[in-house]
Amino acid sequence: MNNISNEIIMKKLFLLLMAIAGLSWVFHQSLAAQENQVTGKVFYVELFGPGLLMSANFDSRFKSNERLGFGYRIGVGFSVVSIEDGLFEKWGYYDDDTRSYYSIPAGLNYIFGKPNSANTFEVGGGISFLTHKTTLYCYDDNSTGRLIGYFSFTYRMTPVNGGFSFRIGFTPIIGTSGNLFPMGAIGFGYAF
Repeated sequence: MNNISNEIIMKKLFLLLMAIAGLSWVFHQSLAAQENQVTGKVFYVELFGPGLLMSANFDSRFKSNERLGFGYRIGVGFSVVSIEDGLFEKWGYYDDDTRSYYSIPAGLNYIFGKPNSANTFEVGGGISFLTHKTTLYCYDDNSTGRLIGYFSFTYRMTPVNGGFSFRIGFTPIIGTSGNLFPMGAIGFGYAF
């Protein structure tokens, strides 16, 4: 039974990684057509944060050809959570008490920085929609829900004309019962 469950998880992770690779190629082709333009769009993979364990995200500004100012992010996340207590206790082990969770982190953000500098700072917040009701990030086991909230205070290194992008920051999570939990996130991506 465990071998079959492990195979299912591996297939899901493989499909997610293939989707990320395909999207990266599409974004790379788009970048080649837009050389020497200011980049305001970033596709990135993030560990932890509002996407739970791992997420693939798209981030953009509301004004085209702007790197700074108001924008948004949307993504798809994945995690494995123990049903018994909602914590990440069984890393790499999948049985009847453990389930895969998918999330859709969505939020608004504001980017601060100098127009010609790759180094910027993001402040934002939003919510993550979960595929199952859970007691994720809460002290009360009776308070289940499908939404968690988050804030984002993130350093971003994004080249002005596109290329490799890096981010690291503090992303406190608001659990399903309203409790606040400290959390960090790190991401790597491609700006175009």
